[in-house]
Amino acid sequence: MTFIDERADTSAAACRAFGSVITAMVTPFDHRGEPDDAGASTLARWLTQPGWNDGIVVNGTTGESVATSDREKASMVQCVTQAVRDRGTKVIAGVGAGDTRHSVALAMAAASQGADGLLVVAPYYSRPSQRGILEHFLAIADSTPLPVMLYDIPKRTGVAVEPDTFVAAAKHPRIVAVKDAKGDLESSAWVMERTNLAYFSGDDALNLPLLSIGAVGFVSVVGHVVGNRLRDLLDSYQQGRVAEARDIHRELLPIYRGMFRAPAAASVKAALTSQGLPGGPVRLPLVGLTEEETQLLVQDLASVRVPSSQPA
Repeated sequence: MTFIDERADTSAAACRAFGSVITAMVTPFDHRGEPDDAGASTLARWLTQPGWNDGIVVNGTTGESVATSDREKASMVQCVTQAVRDRGTKVIAGVGAGDTRHSVALAMAAASQGADGLLVVAPYYSRPSQRGILEHFLAIADSTPLPVMLYDIPKRTGVAVEPDTFVAAAKHPRIVAVKDAKGDLESSAWVMERTNLAYFSGDDALNLPLLSIGAVGFVSVVGHVVGNRLRDLLDSYQQGRVAEARDIHRELLPIYRGMFRAPAAASVKAALTSQGLPGGPVRLPLVGLTEEETQLLVQDLASVRVPSSQPA
């Protein structure tokens, strides 16, 4: 009983640190492909209207972090933090990089610009050993006083974070959560059993399945357009209305499919444009949706009755 209570306490603390319904926000660009600070502020406030997201990730995968400079990343943290601070929204900065020193520098810059937490993906391309991944995580966690959410997405990084690595990382007092996009529910369940790490679904199609094994929230892409329904899904499940949560999950299936038919950043920006919200173009090597792809996405949005887009 003591362990169960401790786990509940740490999960609640993680939600206070990061939020529970979190959208990984795009980086809006203007027609020249330069960061649109005013658009970012407008979008951040739209995402955090009452009943929607209580957390925002900036400079993540959907934020095209591999295509933005360190200066642009720091500016995004500052801009979004200023836009939503009066709402109590948590701003989590993605600090992923292929080398540890770069990630540490990004973490320190994010902390100086007011970020509330860090999202730390396994270093990509080099495919380090599990010991190397652990040392990478610990070095970043040591570099600032901010809470850390680890991000496991092997289809992008080229290497999965093994359960034993999570167990070791969880001993660090600031490593408190995981964004899980591995797609391996058994592995995730073992980590939940062996640690107090709070799990957040990082794969929208698995939001409900991950809740069923102990996840406490979402870091979403589709939260750009249906953040209110994700909130309803989470509330329904946590309040024991499981059939209602299942119905919402099924209702959102066309959005899950539509947003990932093409690279997510391009799909989200097309969806935002269709709703009259800031997004703008993507940067190469991503390309915008074709007319046919856009029409299919708009049909998906219409099938789920996406809310009216009056920026809050």
